[in-house]
Amino acid sequence: MMLLQESLLTMTNLVLFGPPGSGKGTQAAFLIDKYELIHISTGDLFRYEMSHNTKLGQEAKAYMAKGELVPDSVTIGMLRNKVEKHPDAKGFIFDGFPRTIPQAEALDALLFSKGTEVSGLISLDVGDEEIVQRILLRGQTSGRPDDNDEATVRKRIAVYKSETAPVFGYYAAKDKGFSINGLGTIDEIAERLSDAVESIGQD
Repeated sequence: MMLLQESLLTMTNLVLFGPPGSGKGTQAAFLIDKYELIHISTGDLFRYEMSHNTKLGQEAKAYMAKGELVPDSVTIGMLRNKVEKHPDAKGFIFDGFPRTIPQAEALDALLFSKGTEVSGLISLDVGDEEIVQRILLRGQTSGRPDDNDEATVRKRIAVYKSETAPVFGYYAAKDKGFSINGLGTIDEIAERLSDAVESIGQD
């Protein structure tokens, strides 16, 4: 496996990006296995911290109980704990974070403090209509009410475009944003992802 920008980095840190229903979960599992990365899911972090009643978990619960968004500082604290638990990791793949440019800036600061950085953000490019059909199909078995309502699905896509999609531009401006075709078989998409990962850091 290629280590990216070896003079600067000893880790491969990836952000897998794309709208809801673009297949991030499936492809994250592939990348984790192939490149021996540690998976960091913000959803998993919240569940862990809250179930173990940690200080950060208690803070998150307090905000959520009031119906408020959990501040980025709390989420970053959870990310820091996870990163520090794996000092010998070959790298990390970030799932569900960053979702805003301030979160991207906070993630960059965290990784910089550890002597590393985001190697690249890879976005799965899937059109709106395909996303809607995928999520509605998923809704038949997922048990999630928001997967069964087309209006809700389209609202989630709109929120992604307005709040989260700009994160791609943030990393693209640093020559770290990569977009691949998210249509095709799982293996075809995985091959495109591999090509993207292995091109990162190359001149």
